Amino acid sequence: MDVFSRTFLPAAAEAGLAVQTVSRHMPVFRRCVGSGDATILVTRCSRPDRPVTGDYLLLLTHRRLVVTQQTRLLHRLRLHLNTELRELSNVTWSPDPRLQSVEMAATAIDGIRERFLIRTSHPKQVWQLDALLNQAFRTRLRPPGARVVASIGDTPAVARPGIFAPSW
Repeated sequence: MDVFSRTFLPAAAEAGLAVQTVSRHMPVFRRCVGSGDATILVTRCSRPDRPVTGDYLLLLTHRRLVVTQQTRLLHRLRLHLNTELRELSNVTWSPDPRLQSVEMAATAIDGIRERFLIRTSHPKQVWQLDALLNQAFRTRLRPPGARVVASIGDTPAVARPGIFAPSW
């Protein structure tokens, strides 16, 4: 069993998703996510700006955000969003324990602002969800900067014996 399957199935069970729902969405997720990518979160969500468009399932891994949509009338499944986390900008979320929900928003690479509302069954889960989103977006996504360790021809400021100079 690969890393994705090993982490996706427990995350789906923790979210309380039915086996039928998981098996229906799994082929779409498999096409989008690599086998070595670990799942952080799987949950149902809705779009606060379009409440009647259908049900959404959000998958967050260490590298990608994938959202699928199932239409209400015909129950057709379609891919709504598939993007790498580093391609998202202006990612925000606001936990609300009174409403037992977290609203998450991000701007995709095409410039479209996506908003999702994730409801929880208990106020404590709001803070768990907040911690997961913090782990995914704040601690892992640091802008890649050029680190200059040393330039050719530079002499070290302090030479420590045994590290820079051989002790023959």
